Amino acid sequence: MYIILMYDIEVNDEDNPYVLRKVFNICKRYLNHIQKSVFEGKVSEAQYLKLKKELFDILRENKDSCIVFKSRSEKWLEKEFLVKEDIDKTSNFI
Repeated sequence: MYIILMYDIEVNDEDNPYVLRKVFNICKRYLNHIQKSVFEGKVSEAQYLKLKKELFDILRENKDSCIVFKSRSEKWLEKEFLVKEDIDKTSNFI
């Protein structure tokens, strides 16, 4: 499956640097970092379940958010850059 994942970490508390760093590193292991807190990539069902579990273990229920858009394949998505296209971060896409 192909997923796009975005997260938002609450910034007004002392745990923020730890949570932010940990969530970023978890996402980076499974997906391509596109910009700030946005990741995308192809994962198997097993990888997706593992990613979700790791994120559930670190994200705080009443403070943080994470949204995942899922698709069967990247070919069903159309990507359009409105201002700046970062070729380095999207070089694996045609």
